[in-house]
Amino acid sequence: MPPLEVPVAHPDDAVLAVQRLSAGYGSITVLRDINLRIEREEIVAVLGRNGAGKTTLLKSIMGVVRPGKGRILLDQKVDLAGKSSDRVASAGIGYVPQGRAIFPTLTVMENLKVAQYARGNPDSVLEEVIEFLPEIKPQLHARGASLSGGQQQIVALARALVTRPRLLLLDEPSEGIQPSIIDTIIDTLRSAQRKWSLSILLVEQNLDFAALLAQRAYVMDLGRVARVLPKEALVEADELARELMITT
Repeated sequence: MPPLEVPVAHPDDAVLAVQRLSAGYGSITVLRDINLRIEREEIVAVLGRNGAGKTTLLKSIMGVVRPGKGRILLDQKVDLAGKSSDRVASAGIGYVPQGRAIFPTLTVMENLKVAQYARGNPDSVLEEVIEFLPEIKPQLHARGASLSGGQQQIVALARALVTRPRLLLLDEPSEGIQPSIIDTIIDTLRSAQRKWSLSILLVEQNLDFAALLAQRAYVMDLGRVARVLPKEALVEADELARELMITT
């Protein structure tokens, strides 16, 4: 798949605009001149085969990986490139990493309170999220390690929502989840997007999952944006799935 030079957008209405972003690990460059934007209340997918740089993109936005160059503009005002994860979260970006990364020895409630205290949000915010996600009520006193993959994903999402984000970054939310739970996660994300006017950037390998949620998608290859696809191109995606060697 040949790389495509994507023009830098004017982020007039973008909640996030990534411009000419390059990043990597030590001397190894993974991302090369990435341009990407997310409009307010928009759900955008990032697709690509393993090793394309999708997770590194989210980590760079979140401050886990320090970019070598480029800008990460929030609301056309604040450049988050190189800022710490704490600063990025305080700016209003929530993050659900690949594998969920909930604290296995803490209870569900303790996992949520860690996020609450980190942002200094009142108990009312925590209570609102729990009411929004009634699935977690029976597990509030269960240890993270005792939960199924689907239950852990809901807890990870709840933990991110407790921070009151405006933009939510999700890395492979359908990974290792039973199909019946995937439907619940899709419904939950749609409802959360409407309830809190969220923008969502979604890294996925499951094209059906991405097509049900995303309004458009960026396809990455070898650390670059190779294509930008409208939603219609995701719905009939068998050829794309074969090309990227990912699932539908």
